[in-house]
Amino acid sequence: MSRSPCRSDATRTAAVVNKEIRELWQRSGGCLSPEDEEQYQRLLVEWAAATGGSSRPAA
Repeated sequence: MSRSPCRSDATRTAAVVNKEIRELWQRSGGCLSPEDEEQYQRLLVEWAAATGGSSRPAA
């Protein structure tokens, strides 16, 4: 049986996602495997959504 994502997983803050990204890079020693790269790409999308799609302040 597949597990549905928790509501809290869907609304993680940019800081929480950023921490997970940093941990992924640290665990990998700076060289991502193909599986790690897939996870990294998913995390980047989640981080962008959490930040409103941009890390730059509006002009």
